[in-house]
Amino acid sequence: MAEEDAAEAGGGPALVVAIFGPTASGKTDVAEIVAAALGSEVVSADSAQVYRGLPILTNQPERPTRLVAIWPLEHAASVGEYQRLAHEAIDSLVAARRIPVVAGGSGLYLRAALAELELPPAPPAGARGRWEERYAELGPEATHALLAREDPAAAELVHPNDRRRVVRALELAEAGSSLHAADDRLWARETRHPSVVFGLEVPKDVLERRIEERTRSMFDRGVVEEVRTALAVPLSHTARQVLGLDEVAQLPREEAIAAVNLRTRRYAAYQRKWMRRVPGLVSVDANRPPNEVSADILEVVRARQRLLAGRPG
Repeated sequence: MAEEDAAEAGGGPALVVAIFGPTASGKTDVAEIVAAALGSEVVSADSAQVYRGLPILTNQPERPTRLVAIWPLEHAASVGEYQRLAHEAIDSLVAARRIPVVAGGSGLYLRAALAELELPPAPPAGARGRWEERYAELGPEATHALLAREDPAAAELVHPNDRRRVVRALELAEAGSSLHAADDRLWARETRHPSVVFGLEVPKDVLERRIEERTRSMFDRGVVEEVRTALAVPLSHTARQVLGLDEVAQLPREEAIAAVNLRTRRYAAYQRKWMRRVPGLVSVDANRPPNEVSADILEVVRARQRLLAGRPG
């Protein structure tokens, strides 16, 4: 089967397969099965999994995956730097006549991997520090409420706990620009290669149960010690934003589990909302075993490849 799909991949314009979904929707397992069937590899689009040193907390895949654990915790990650690496990874697979499988739950990273992301302008001098201090002073909810007053459209795009993007949106609002305008420009443009984006749909109650199970498993596997070791080195401001880092470090086990569950459920709701904004998204019922979900995705991929192969030029 892998040989057949690899042959189809070389029969026309390159196709990129993207798999998106909320946390705990099963993206990793599904993407690995799809990539194996296509004789290809997975390219991660996850803003937390780019860091080394937190494999349990960030739920990193056990199998080798491109753009996972590529930076130390001291490194300040940027979408621009990730975009360059993602394009290189995707283009190298395309050049080898293989179908890249891009998978992750970070919407901005997914879009950066698939398109030429038009990054917003640099902030005014000193703006980032001032807004970082304001966020720390007011807290996530109050700062997000401030953003909602300054730029309601941008506030719709970012979760209150996404400190970096809330601060960035406030920087842009101060400069007379908007994160909303940048996001709109992205999906209005074509992707770099013909792409099909699959969205994994899981009922809310099932997703919340999976989140609870995964959180407890993290603690059973040693996430407390992992976080303690990670905090022994200076962390960049972007690494500090990894979901659950502070809760695991500061709270007793059961309180930490409850806090991480709450934040993860809120983040999953934000991801599901974002998923509805992707034009042309192919929704897939993911409340099934990964092999069944993957079979449905592969059926669509093969059909798209046949259509591409039949195009002139």
